Amino acid sequence: MVWSGPFALAAAALVGAVALAVALALRPWRGLPPSGPPWPWLAWCALLPLSWVADRLGAMPAAQPLPGACLLMLMAGWPLAVLALVPVAMAAAWLGDLSAAEALQRALWLGVAPATMALTLGGAIRRWLPHHLFVYILGRGFIATALANVAAGTLQAMAQPLPRGLALEDLLLARWLAGWGDAVLTGMIVAIFVAFRPEWLATYADRLYLEDRPTRNGDSR
Repeated sequence: MVWSGPFALAAAALVGAVALAVALALRPWRGLPPSGPPWPWLAWCALLPLSWVADRLGAMPAAQPLPGACLLMLMAGWPLAVLALVPVAMAAAWLGDLSAAEALQRALWLGVAPATMALTLGGAIRRWLPHHLFVYILGRGFIATALANVAAGTLQAMAQPLPRGLALEDLLLARWLAGWGDAVLTGMIVAIFVAFRPEWLATYADRLYLEDRPTRNGDSR
């Protein structure tokens, strides 16, 4: 069933408003250092608008955007990631000449949905799998990101009208490839950060994944 028109816009607005309200209620800025958020996730926020409108900038409907929200969630935590998606969506709307409805839909399907799904899968991984370094990198950095991206992309493809010239099967394949591509990139960056700058990952803590070493950063979120 394809959701379109006012119903789809209202549903996206409702989900976005609920996510934003929850993120604000958690007041995640209290955990930031006095110097402000780490520059890597600010830089990632600056790059996300370009990724979100790749299909518009290249005038190629089959060129699917890389969501990037899962990496932002791993670096900043879910509440801060959701708050950061607001300026990301606004910048994407400006760059891609998107309507307010289109920007809202992209904020939901490229931002809130995959980040929330990755958070849920990450919680399950932390609960039921061993607290091992490679479980975090492969489980949360790669597999959870891939599954979240593919699930969100599939739901978006099923819920919205198809771009002109694309069949549903073509769009699902494009979303599958984009989701796994984003997961490869996220997994690589997470592995580098764990090895050299673990403090840049809000969802990682040495006391959980390296029990025989002193803690280098705070609790996971």
